[in-house]
Amino acid sequence: MALSRLLLLCMVASEVWDTETKPIAFVCSRDARKTMNIVPEIETALRECSDSATLSTPAQLPCTELHIATWGKKSDQEKRGDIVASLRLLFEGVNTLRNLTQAGCATLLLQRLENNINNYLMILTHLQLSGPLLPSSLSCVPRSTQSLRLVLRSYNQLISGKLERFIINLEDRCTRQ
Repeated sequence: MALSRLLLLCMVASEVWDTETKPIAFVCSRDARKTMNIVPEIETALRECSDSATLSTPAQLPCTELHIATWGKKSDQEKRGDIVASLRLLFEGVNTLRNLTQAGCATLLLQRLENNINNYLMILTHLQLSGPLLPSSLSCVPRSTQSLRLVLRSYNQLISGKLERFIINLEDRCTRQ
């Protein structure tokens, strides 16, 4: 029963939301951003899975540290590059883990997480910014963990920290629509 409920949740969450196809709508809607953060839902589902909190192989964690003064001096392109590099690192790690994990609850959670990370990547890479396109680069040396809870916590810190601060900085574009 719990597995079928989780599968249904997974299928619904895999769908690309309208705000994910229109990056400016994502920027202009705090509700859309809050709804898109599925970490609390995955954490709840993780409690129902047996032996899913420990990963079979280490996953690299995204760069979540945010030094306000340094962050404020970066261009929008640099900020996006930092966030995209962290999301890609996490996406690749989750994808590898999902492919190594036996079918079951953990696989469904990893698939859902992978889809969610990909949705954020789609929004950020399609967001129109002025200035030259800069390559994505990490702002830290990634750490590794075998705890899915720690992966989720780091992901949540990334999207509620760096990403949210970046998006709030772009909200002035919302009045120009």
